[in-house]
Amino acid sequence: MDKIAAIFHSKKSIIWLVVLFILCNSLAVYQELYWFCALPIVAAILVVLFTRFDKYILLISFLTPLSVNLENLNLGFGMSLPTEPLLIIGVFLIFLKIISGYKVDQRIFYHPISIFLIVNLGWIFLTSITSVRPEVSFKFLISRLWFVVPLFFWAIIIFKKRENIFKYSWLYALSLMIVILYTIINHASYGFEDKPAHWVMQPFMKDHTSYGALIAFFIPFTFIQAFRNSSRNLWLRIGICTVLFVFIVGLIFSYTRAAWVSVVVAIVSWVLIEFKVKVRNLMLMGFGVLVVLFSFQNEILQKLEKNKQDSSEDFAEHVQSISNVASDASNLERLNRWSCAIKMFAEKPILGWGPGTYMFEYAPFQESGDLTIISTNFGDMGNAHSEYLGPLSESGFLGMLTFISLVVIILYRGIRLYYRLSGPLKYQMLSIVLGLITYLAHGFLNNFLDTDKASIPFWGFAAMIVAIDLYHKDGTTIASMKSTTE
Repeated sequence: MDKIAAIFHSKKSIIWLVVLFILCNSLAVYQELYWFCALPIVAAILVVLFTRFDKYILLISFLTPLSVNLENLNLGFGMSLPTEPLLIIGVFLIFLKIISGYKVDQRIFYHPISIFLIVNLGWIFLTSITSVRPEVSFKFLISRLWFVVPLFFWAIIIFKKRENIFKYSWLYALSLMIVILYTIINHASYGFEDKPAHWVMQPFMKDHTSYGALIAFFIPFTFIQAFRNSSRNLWLRIGICTVLFVFIVGLIFSYTRAAWVSVVVAIVSWVLIEFKVKVRNLMLMGFGVLVVLFSFQNEILQKLEKNKQDSSEDFAEHVQSISNVASDASNLERLNRWSCAIKMFAEKPILGWGPGTYMFEYAPFQESGDLTIISTNFGDMGNAHSEYLGPLSESGFLGMLTFISLVVIILYRGIRLYYRLSGPLKYQMLSIVLGLITYLAHGFLNNFLDTDKASIPFWGFAAMIVAIDLYHKDGTTIASMKSTTE
């Protein structure tokens, strides 16, 4: 590995490589082999890969919003290019580094968040063995590993350098802003109508739900950066405020009701965090809400059934449609998927049907009375629309419990660190926690952790919490990264 790096650091070697490429490329063009022209891009990625792995992870963060899923192009299989191939290569590189003698800080694996994640992965592995479709479940497990290994465990090492925490967040946000601008321009050509809002973000995003979820994810970061940035550079502050404005416009015109709700949840959470409301009190409040909902469930259902407002391009009507469980097809289909997930759990409560198998198995559990105009008898319309009911049906009660325990410990450690930190890192921690809260609130209504778009910021933010807890909570920064990232 060091010999390869030495080659790229040698100016004479680089000159000879450039000359060699020019000669070979001239010959290739003469032979009409135009793909050879793309080799410099591949070579540049490989140079970064072998010499500066921290830059490689940051590159993945930037490329993720701009990645294109081949499934969206109707090519018969799904893989996001270029991020997922880069992640797979990254996993192999990490493996090579470790077997070549690289010493990983063992504290990373003993951190509570890491322990809960390993337990969750272990349960996914076990239920993959007992799965009704082992080939699907092990594919699910492998894809989860190529997200978690480089973007959580290795990212913790990358985030030893404090500025990488901010770079990772900003690179994703700026790349996402490009997608938002593309979507707004595309949407404007259709007069910002409701129906085109479902697909104008293609090919970068599959639909408006994932698009809205990711904008909501980064609203806290852009907002806090805009109003808590201590820079005296006027143009920089104007630039950050512009980014925030673009995100707010993108969120509004995404017509994603779940994303709007998740931002409100984040705002309420921010108030609770600032007032340092104890977890015990929150649990009592939550229990009280459940008691009220259970006591007046019939009255509440009757009230909801009177709401006939469907989704609309009128924002007031669109907000009103959030509680429409009488005629709104999207809401009714979501209830149908949840009902199927619960029925699947009831049939296999311990080990579930197997990770990733919901979309292949839920069709027989649909009741005729639950079907909507967007339902299919074949059950080929995707997942459970819940980050919590999905694991419940696929990996049983412990599958859901291990995931919920993981997200609880992530938020708990993040909030505790927020109270202890000071300066820019304190507000970065707040944006991390609130960003995760928007996604986890959205997770009650949709699930996207099997995609690169959501996994890369989610696991990256979780890694930031661990890195700050291990290396930066006392306010110090590790100055040299040469021994840890190269």
